[in-house]
Amino acid sequence: MHLFLADDDSLPFLVDELRRSAPEATLREIEGLGVMGDMELGGLLPAFARQTLPHVVETQAASINAWADRIIDSIAGIFPDDQPWRLHLWPQYGEGKAGMNRCDLIRAALAERLKKKRRYLLRSLVESEAAIDEQTSLVQCVLTSPETGWLSTAIAPLPYRHRSIISAFPQGEIPWAEDKSAPSRAFAKLVESEQRLGRWIERGQTCVDLGASPGSWTYVAVQRGAHVIAVDRSELREDLMRSPLVRFEIADAFKYKPPQTVDWLVCDVIAAPQRSIDLLLEWLREKRMRNFVVTIKFRGQDEYHLLDALKREVPPRCAEFHLKRLCANKNEACAFGSV
Repeated sequence: MHLFLADDDSLPFLVDELRRSAPEATLREIEGLGVMGDMELGGLLPAFARQTLPHVVETQAASINAWADRIIDSIAGIFPDDQPWRLHLWPQYGEGKAGMNRCDLIRAALAERLKKKRRYLLRSLVESEAAIDEQTSLVQCVLTSPETGWLSTAIAPLPYRHRSIISAFPQGEIPWAEDKSAPSRAFAKLVESEQRLGRWIERGQTCVDLGASPGSWTYVAVQRGAHVIAVDRSELREDLMRSPLVRFEIADAFKYKPPQTVDWLVCDVIAAPQRSIDLLLEWLREKRMRNFVVTIKFRGQDEYHLLDALKREVPPRCAEFHLKRLCANKNEACAFGSV
């Protein structure tokens, strides 16, 4: 069984999404967490799942030390001795700091136990939110009360193979980026997509920003030293229009074609979801870009099923593909990946 975490307002949409993806699967809602399902992970792309806990088991432990023992028992003799592993441990109960304090104490007890008996596991424990590689295993433990919770152990290379749905970030949560100099808060969507992809716009790269005005996504690329072709019918903020790294073109975002393959397609254009989906598919079919971040904006909840077309058609054309309702998204989702 696998546990798919979701925000409370996303839970009904995640259930519908999983039912469409795996009609034969048995689904069970877990209050305050998400959805439990018995489907295969291969090919699964639940956009409304914040994080996935594969092969999860319900667990009880009466004390701090007992929790540390539960985690050690789940990995000792199972995780490769000489390969890195990560631990995501968090509370999902209460409103104060008691849960976080308990998790901190469990981490400390875990380290003490490993120091005494299994130093090789302590040496291999990595604290990082970098993209998960093929060598890294992952333990996820969520406490639903001081004595109860769920425990998931994913042995390498499973986390890497399913990195589009198993996040390197605990709970799959990424705080909104802050930059008061950006033209709008929309820049946070591009930054979060880069973090989840584990790949960033770099100095000297070429980008096309479709529907660029007022310029938040162009702003991110320029800050990194990339060259941007910004396409819109309205101009960008004045400083971006003057930037030597920006070439502004007055054009229809849905008709524009770059003169050659670019490093990044970024698109946050306001349009009906099917138009943005068709745009991304067209760019992929013609191999116009190497990486992409495209927002799919919805007008109503009855349009979420349109994402199913992306799940079918995009993965065969990509080395990596993510489809996610980001922490920085509202009534929208982002498709991002590498060709």
